[in-house]
Amino acid sequence: MATASDEDAVARAAYAVQRHQQILLKLRAEQRVDTAELAAAFGVSGESIRKDLIHLERHGQLKRVHGGAIPADTLSFEPAVSARTEYSTEKGRIARAALEYLPHQGAVLIEAGSTTEKLAETFPGDRELTVFTNALPIALALVNRPLLTVFTLGGRLRSRTLAEVDEWALRSLAEMNADVAFLGTNGISIERGLTTPDAAEAHIKRAMLSSARRRIFLSDHSKINVVSTVQHATLSSIDVLITDTGIANKDLKALRAAGVQVECV
Repeated sequence: MATASDEDAVARAAYAVQRHQQILLKLRAEQRVDTAELAAAFGVSGESIRKDLIHLERHGQLKRVHGGAIPADTLSFEPAVSARTEYSTEKGRIARAALEYLPHQGAVLIEAGSTTEKLAETFPGDRELTVFTNALPIALALVNRPLLTVFTLGGRLRSRTLAEVDEWALRSLAEMNADVAFLGTNGISIERGLTTPDAAEAHIKRAMLSSARRRIFLSDHSKINVVSTVQHATLSSIDVLITDTGIANKDLKALRAAGVQVECV
């Protein structure tokens, strides 16, 4: 015989399914949903809505972004770096793990991105290193470390990502040799490799591959199985991929089966 608590659980599950359907209908009509607005509309907590969005994302029905969600097939969406606050804890762990690949001397290349910014925040100050970056926030975070010599690539500054792109940056990379590059991506797919929304940034990302002896990619699990507009690397370009333990086991197995060295932290 079902208890009252069992009946309550069934009712909550049914209501959650109804919310999921309404969220997807709203998303189809408006191309974006806001967590706070959904919570107010359904009379539930923001945490309940976040759980709904996590569930729908895991089933491939939407893509979570800061403050809400967009359709899963929106390839060109690119949040500003300042808005990329999701998975901050995971990005911090990834950045700390990346320090294991930092040489004690030589030159490193750090690409623009929210996870690579975390790396700059945790960067040690006891090594004489030359640091090249195309990201102003990263350069500013490191410039006062007395043992570091910091260079930016130059070029057009993208307001959305604060990354330097185009010909000046490409010319700098053509003359540069780094021991290790710490790189990011907007999406990683077995079928389509590594992708990003912006063609100009894709050109820079490709050039960075040729400028470094070793390529370490930093990416939280939300980028796995995501395909964006422009491919900038293949899986064979990855020497090491550092991600977090939120990665699905099937995705981890698929990447390793494809020959990618993956570290989960």
